[in-house]
Amino acid sequence: MTLTPVQKKRLPLIVAAVVGLALIVGGVVWWQGKQRWEATDNAFVQADTTEVSPQIDGYVVEVLVADNQRVEAGQVLIRLDDADAKANLAQAEAQLSALQAGVQNVDARAEQEQAMIASRAAAVTQAQAQAELASQQVARYGQLAEKGWVSQQRIETERAGVRTAQASVAEAQAALVAEQRAAGVLGSTRNQSVASVEQARAAVDKARIALDRTVIRAPVSGVVGARGVRVGQYVRPGGTILSIVPLGDTYVVANFKETQMDRLRLGQTVEIKADAFKGEPLVGHIDSFAPATGSEFALIPIENATGNFTKITQRVPVRIRVDRREGAALRPGLSVEVKVDLKSDGTLSFAEAATGSMQTAEATTEVASR
Repeated sequence: MTLTPVQKKRLPLIVAAVVGLALIVGGVVWWQGKQRWEATDNAFVQADTTEVSPQIDGYVVEVLVADNQRVEAGQVLIRLDDADAKANLAQAEAQLSALQAGVQNVDARAEQEQAMIASRAAAVTQAQAQAELASQQVARYGQLAEKGWVSQQRIETERAGVRTAQASVAEAQAALVAEQRAAGVLGSTRNQSVASVEQARAAVDKARIALDRTVIRAPVSGVVGARGVRVGQYVRPGGTILSIVPLGDTYVVANFKETQMDRLRLGQTVEIKADAFKGEPLVGHIDSFAPATGSEFALIPIENATGNFTKITQRVPVRIRVDRREGAALRPGLSVEVKVDLKSDGTLSFAEAATGSMQTAEATTEVASR
């Protein structure tokens, strides 16, 4: 179709009008979206991964899980060689039995000692009776001697009998005291033996715990990852042998610019798009704000106190709670894009959340001081 000269003159105006209208419409759409959403593509899926480590050293005799296998809390993962642990437990139990027998022996000796104390006490009573009788005899013979009916020799004999009886009383009392002191020594010996028994019982418990630790169980439910243990391998305490990732409890950490934080609120709805999954976006909610920017947690913090300082917009990590049903598909480490719905209901802002945390800390300190 051939354009007339008039149409040719109007064509640039029409094109300019269309472009201008498109710019206006695009600007309106952009402005409305900017008022409705705060977005960032600097976001990643994370999970509270649990690293499993042995608590004792030993050789691995059995590995009961495979890579990427689902496990439940308490499920047996690995078995270590338990020969030494069983031997140590048997030795500790034998030592405990021997010390318990020692306590029973002390108890038997204590019962025998009580019988000896009773016998010595009876001997003291008998000696005192004999001494009292001898004293009465001396008194009677003394009255007879005054009337001349008893010789002086008989009086001396009776007096010697009194001294002998008194010596017997002293001897019996000394024997009683000796037996009582022996009983006290047995009491101290028993206390020492009982303490040794408790120490041996603790050794048995320790050996039993060591035997139980030859079986390594899953501390949490999740999926096995980074399994670096094999049968025959020698493992040591503290060394990571595998990890368990709780896929049902994944969350997103989105790094928002500090200029975006003013309009964010706790509890606001978040749309999450993962590159690994196509289709409808996942839904989550803002769970918490980090106490500092991401650079503060870096291994080498940025030092801006220099003469050539250039202001760089910092980013604040925001934790986003993903709906449990939808978050099961996410894997830690995936990159995602998040959009916060600013029109959705929220509670505390970034500044208010920090103030609330400070007030809570101050209240806790005040209660503790009281």
